[in-house]
Amino acid sequence: MKIFFLPVLLLAAIFPCHVFAADYEACGELDRHGAYGPFDYTNPDHYRQKLPIVERFHFTRAVENLAKGNTGRLIDDLDYVLMAFPNHHRALASMARLAIKDNKPRPLGSTYTMECWFDRAIRWRPEDGVVRMVYGNYLSQTKKYNEALPQYQKAEVLLKYNANLYYNMGLLYVDMKNYDKAREYAKKAYERGFPLVGLKNQLQKVGKWE
Repeated sequence: MKIFFLPVLLLAAIFPCHVFAADYEACGELDRHGAYGPFDYTNPDHYRQKLPIVERFHFTRAVENLAKGNTGRLIDDLDYVLMAFPNHHRALASMARLAIKDNKPRPLGSTYTMECWFDRAIRWRPEDGVVRMVYGNYLSQTKKYNEALPQYQKAEVLLKYNANLYYNMGLLYVDMKNYDKAREYAKKAYERGFPLVGLKNQLQKVGKWE
């Protein structure tokens, strides 16, 4: 199953910080004590003024696509981006894909586990619903369906009427064989113009699409 992710830059809702099983100290301080960052991916000023400096050197298209590093090792570039912008949506998604590719909860050479990278992102900006969605995507792809669902539900509170989120929730409910809920979220996604028909096709195969 492929999860679909379309970045959202500006969020307004507030949601209390999630308490992770990951040990706080193990996931590191967010204050880098004089190093570059941390900056907020959803802050317009940070996005416009700080992000281009980071992405020019450390988050090229090749890095995002996991093809190769730009300043050295691929993992070091991804590490740098997430240290500078803990809630960088696309870098979190790339790091998650790398963890899945390596088949390890901690990508090879990474400073932190994926649980910690998401812990840091949510501690940094608990109101950022896209982080919750990306986390849900990662958990869903690693077949941790019962853990993915609460992340999606929290994202749903933060991201009002988000077709991308509805589509991914529909895919998750298909995996959980809750076809009524899958159809409900599929309809929400398609009513808001989501273009891909994979979810509808899956529901048609099990006779759950009118």
